[in-house]
Amino acid sequence: AGAETVKRAVELDVASRFQESLVCYQEGIDLLLQVVKATKDEAKKHRYRQKISEYMTRAEDIKKHIEKEKQDGKYHKQIRIEENATGFSYEKLFQEYLTEIVSEVWVEDPYIRHVHQASRCLLYNFLRFCEMLVKGPCKVKTIHLLTSYDESSGRSQQISGLEEIQQSLRNYGVTLNIEFSSSIHDREIRFNNGWMIKIGRGLDYFKKPESRFSIGYCDFDLRPCHETTVDVFHTKHTKKM
Repeated sequence: AGAETVKRAVELDVASRFQESLVCYQEGIDLLLQVVKATKDEAKKHRYRQKISEYMTRAEDIKKHIEKEKQDGKYHKQIRIEENATGFSYEKLFQEYLTEIVSEVWVEDPYIRHVHQASRCLLYNFLRFCEMLVKGPCKVKTIHLLTSYDESSGRSQQISGLEEIQQSLRNYGVTLNIEFSSSIHDREIRFNNGWMIKIGRGLDYFKKPESRFSIGYCDFDLRPCHETTVDVFHTKHTKKM
């Protein structure tokens, strides 16, 4: 497993996908260290240690490169989600940026509302996103939501749904600030550690499940996606709403 993970790290490294490569290097090194502990053959131990040392050196170089790009405001990673692709839950997209210092989150999405279609209530998508934040490892205390009013008959459901989410978050020590704008059209999510994620479809990139009892209804990693593009940036200062 360690060898496969490091092999993937090298592939990502060659493809200049440095952030993903760094994660794989770190995971692979941890796995190889466990192998070293369990190996009694001294010659094998020596070879493993040499390789681990090489991977650690490369991981440190990548870390410095990423940090420089962040400082220069040049960091940009793009993820292409293909039509019907799976494995793109909110956890998979956001988890690596939710470091322990994240305490404040900004969400701008004009369509956080109830949709009158079975199993396609965008309020639930936002709720799932909030659940991910509550689970950590970040220590989120404040979430700012900027969205638009539902101009159809669903406005009362939209407001009551958001208020229920607001109250539920309060039980976990998290404040949800809600603002409405009639001119908002961009979709982006920002964390106060400087990471900013723009998704072409916002939080609504999952397809409607076939039924309430089909695989993917509960687990978003198994839910097919609409085609969309995710752009990840790092900025020195996250703007306020």
